[in-house]
Amino acid sequence: MTRQIPTGIRSRITARLGAITVPRILAPLVCAAAVVSATAARAASWTVSVDERNGLPMISIGGAPAMTPDFVFWGRNWSWTDTLPTFRINGSFDYAMTAQNSLLGLDLRGTIRRPSDRQLRYELEIDARNARSNIVGGGISFRFDLPKGVRQLGEPEVLPGNVGWAWGRQQSTRIEVRFDPPPASIFFERGSKSEVRAFLYGSEIPQGTRRHVVTVDTSGDFQITPTFTERYGPSDTPSWSTNLLFDSAIASWNVAPVDLSFLNAAERPAGKRGFVRANNDSLIFEDGTPARFWGTNLTASALFGTTRDNVKRQARRLSELGFNLVRIHHHDSYWVSPNIFGKDSPNTRNLDDGALTQLDWWIKCLKDEGIYVWLDLHVQRGLLSGDNIEAFSEIAKGRPFVEPKGYNYVNPSIQDAMKDFNAAYVNHFNKFTELRYKDDPAIVAMLISNENDVTFHFGNGLLPVQNVPWHSARFMAEARAFAARNSLPAEATTRTWEPGPSKLYLNDLEQRFHANMIDDLRRLGVKVPLATTNYWGAEPLSSLPALTAGDLIDAHSYGGVGELEKNPVYAANLVHWIAAAQVVGKPFSVSEWNVSPFPIPDRHSSPLYVAASAALQGWDAMMQFAYTTLPLNDRGGPSNWHAFNDPALTAMLPAAALLYRRHDVREAETTYVYAPSERDLFYRAPSPDNSAALRTAAEKGKLSIAMPATASLPWLHPGEVPSGAKILNDPDQPLIDPAAGEISSDNGELRRNWELGIFTIDTPRTQAATGWIGRRSLELADVGFDISTPNASIAVQSLDGRAIPDAKALLISLGARSVPTAGNQLPFRSEPVVGRLRIRASQGLKLYRRVSPGEERVVPTDYHDGRYLVTLDRSLSTYWLVLK
Repeated sequence: MTRQIPTGIRSRITARLGAITVPRILAPLVCAAAVVSATAARAASWTVSVDERNGLPMISIGGAPAMTPDFVFWGRNWSWTDTLPTFRINGSFDYAMTAQNSLLGLDLRGTIRRPSDRQLRYELEIDARNARSNIVGGGISFRFDLPKGVRQLGEPEVLPGNVGWAWGRQQSTRIEVRFDPPPASIFFERGSKSEVRAFLYGSEIPQGTRRHVVTVDTSGDFQITPTFTERYGPSDTPSWSTNLLFDSAIASWNVAPVDLSFLNAAERPAGKRGFVRANNDSLIFEDGTPARFWGTNLTASALFGTTRDNVKRQARRLSELGFNLVRIHHHDSYWVSPNIFGKDSPNTRNLDDGALTQLDWWIKCLKDEGIYVWLDLHVQRGLLSGDNIEAFSEIAKGRPFVEPKGYNYVNPSIQDAMKDFNAAYVNHFNKFTELRYKDDPAIVAMLISNENDVTFHFGNGLLPVQNVPWHSARFMAEARAFAARNSLPAEATTRTWEPGPSKLYLNDLEQRFHANMIDDLRRLGVKVPLATTNYWGAEPLSSLPALTAGDLIDAHSYGGVGELEKNPVYAANLVHWIAAAQVVGKPFSVSEWNVSPFPIPDRHSSPLYVAASAALQGWDAMMQFAYTTLPLNDRGGPSNWHAFNDPALTAMLPAAALLYRRHDVREAETTYVYAPSERDLFYRAPSPDNSAALRTAAEKGKLSIAMPATASLPWLHPGEVPSGAKILNDPDQPLIDPAAGEISSDNGELRRNWELGIFTIDTPRTQAATGWIGRRSLELADVGFDISTPNASIAVQSLDGRAIPDAKALLISLGARSVPTAGNQLPFRSEPVVGRLRIRASQGLKLYRRVSPGEERVVPTDYHDGRYLVTLDRSLSTYWLVLK
């Protein structure tokens, strides 16, 4: 994750959310919308709904965006002018929007309603405070994902008379957007059918008010659906429980609500089995024990600002929550103060003794709890003028520091600075463990540079157009030399934004840097597996070859709302993006996964879905992002990066840990291998976004990618396809019927129904359901669910290793929406999970809920026909129960 706010989030959140409010009077209307959306609405592949960022109509197919709208306005000479929208829900399919463009003096107001099941009607009013001339103008942009729709709908078209646009076929599945009066102009941007711009104003804006009525008409398979907020309902209900993680009667920010520390008992202290090493596509300890890690991230000020006593307490809490791995992250980042270089240091050449002592104590306390550590070597170090970096001024661009990502691949002085840091860091002597970092077997892996590739993200920054001449000259010279050596066209080799020869060159440039860094680390005596950088941010598979320079492949993936509802025939979710990074013959880790933007209402469903998928795939290490970025000295505040105080995530993270670490979900019986040719991999840019075979294979069985023999990349070792694996020859061909509504894993234990938005896990020791499970009856092998809360997560798991019917202790984990108080403040309000569970288990058990640390209270249950009938209601005020 590249900082709390800058690069990491920019790569995952494509646009800013406007303010969204839902009045409490909507409750009955919203509940009805939730029922519609969770049943019939999901059966239609093509949906139209109102975008809650800006109130404009958007199109989705199978849960993936197929057309996204935005306001676009430019002043003189194409100078961008920002338009800030807000959006409000008044009732069912009854919305209001406003938008302001301060630079052009525009105030927009609009109402949106659904007159019929097939139509949306917009009444827009724009006030221009002053007249403007000699500008470019603007209005609304409609951007189409043509690969997702052109087969079924053809290409978009501008309607006769320039009154609007349409997408689809006459007398069939079709959407038409019409303006009355017509816009000033409507056209395809640069002649490409991927974007239509409807300019409400041209080169002049007259003072006064302008009105437009915009109608959106649909036919065929298109269906107009509620917004996500309508589906989930109001989130300001005063009756919801507060302080589930902080009330001293249940738990506290320093004590976990459950205790799974027994999972770490055999590992205390961490490292007793010797160093972790790569063994083909797995991680094992020196003593031959297979290694599997369920982890999280400790980042930024949490590392340096937490008191020594609280470090010890939080290490214990992390163990209680089921974690056995912690990634130390953002230790060097320029926005963290103090960081590993101290506070206000004139350079980053020297490590601060006090900061290192803080890290030493964290490592010592985690190790004592049986928790292993992952170290990043470079995250967001801000190089300073005192670091003696060549051509510093051209890449600083007036700032006091340089973030070296991308530049490090062509600047030897940056490489030397990184090597110097690595030497100081790995040779640092931890006075608490009495081991240097490089000699501590509790440290299981190191990452050379976080989210720093040239194959997709930072290569463009080295081009001459970026006005970094010293760096561009070296980059272009390397490109020309590579092209000449391999008889490739020189110009195509430098077109970094396109598939083709450039991807060969960029992989070679990246691999050479990392091979050099790895050689240096091995010379220093580092023994643990090394990852180079990450597969992240919607990269194509052509970014994978350079990553194979490391001992393991690492990936990052961030989903959004409704991940369980994405149809894999059409749409990639966060698990598909992870699965596509598994390379044949390499161990695999995921050092960041999460959903955003905060607070996504169904984030409670992500831990179970990710953990079960990871177990099915046989992935080696999973790290949620993040436990916190704050000093752990109090209960903190709400954030996407503070799972430690978030009831929605903490509700299910222990259940996910138990499932994954105990191998409750069996590894898939079938291995699918995509083995692209050199041409396919580097010239066609396959990815989960455009490859239905990859998406569907990742849910049916185990997916791996085999690298091709590539003459220009002699270091790239062709992958050996495992015996019995099924080869995916056509990445566009799904492995299921396109009309299917669900998919099951080949071992029969996992099932995801995207039409209903439900995911279930059915194994002897873990049985769970998550998603839109309300208002329906679900039956697994030993657990039945009759839940009225529309969207929730429930897991029933044995705690003693036996199958659920024979277990003498069962953990029941519950999860639903948790929302901060207005203004993004604590406390969280947590929606109760209401309904009934039917659990087949041995007679004589009692149900308990925790009422204070060390004290439990019996909850009444009934026992009939070999099953416990557990009533879930608001009075429980907890997300965790134990039947024992």
